[in-house]
Amino acid sequence: MKITYTNPVYSHYMADPFVLRHGGYYYAYGTAPTPIGERWFPILQSADLVNWTPCGGALIPVPGADEFWAPEVVYHDGIFYMYYSAHGINGGNHRLRVATSTDPLGPFEDTGGVLTPDDPFTIDAHPFCDKDGQWYLFYARDFLTADNGYRIGTGIVVDRLVDMITLAGQPRIVVRPHADWQLFQAQRSIYDGVYDWYTVEGPAVRLHKSRYYCFYSGGGWEQDNYGVAYVVAEHPLGPYIQPNHLSGPLLRSVPGRVIGPGHNSFVVSPDGSQEYVVYHGWDSAKTARYMRIDRLMWDGDRPIIEGPTWTPQSFVLDAAPEE
Repeated sequence: MKITYTNPVYSHYMADPFVLRHGGYYYAYGTAPTPIGERWFPILQSADLVNWTPCGGALIPVPGADEFWAPEVVYHDGIFYMYYSAHGINGGNHRLRVATSTDPLGPFEDTGGVLTPDDPFTIDAHPFCDKDGQWYLFYARDFLTADNGYRIGTGIVVDRLVDMITLAGQPRIVVRPHADWQLFQAQRSIYDGVYDWYTVEGPAVRLHKSRYYCFYSGGGWEQDNYGVAYVVAEHPLGPYIQPNHLSGPLLRSVPGRVIGPGHNSFVVSPDGSQEYVVYHGWDSAKTARYMRIDRLMWDGDRPIIEGPTWTPQSFVLDAAPEE
């Protein structure tokens, strides 16, 4: 059966979309500006990646927090772990936390601690399980030095997970801002200083032919310079290298159609034959960030994202998703 879709695949605000495939269904979790009832993070469910049903909110909020960003959910040993950032606790900025549930629809309850207590600002946690079963956490943090060709701003690091709620505390740099297109804001007042601030964030890792591709989003999330690029390594802990052929975003804005596409996750079609990136993008009027999907193709060792699209697309639905 041929399935046809047109982006966006969901008509409400759904930023930073992460899709989990589990038990015959896809579950999408995302950032929204307001809670759904008494919970944060909208949950969507689908059997085919195209038709999505809203299922309420995911997270029971932590007392004192007033913002919640970028949830990602993984399943391990019978438990669903949600990695996310919360802002406002004891007056602090965004920091990474973990919540758990026995059901992909929640409710998710916070485990009570901060993953990165030594950092004043951490966001966009991305848990990754290597082929040997070891888990790693990729996330974004701030850097106030400009060295080795890097720019001042937000970059991405990776650390080993000792268990699902504890980091080893030995983060390694994956990628830091290094290009003009990654400008977040010129002359930004932050950390008691004023900086031309650059940003790379939203890590998502894909293992392809024994190499680790860390896709990331760079630039200003509200601007048309926001897009997706990647770095490559031979091991999850790096070192990561920027491909010589990639001088700008792999996925970028199309004026008048899609603005600021980014913060992607990966998923496969129901029959397992095709890879997709799931990402958000503003509509042309910038009224909301909507969830979109487009094909991920490979030309040898080079990924190609066939998007952003806004016209009808299709794939063949031959089988139901498997866990």
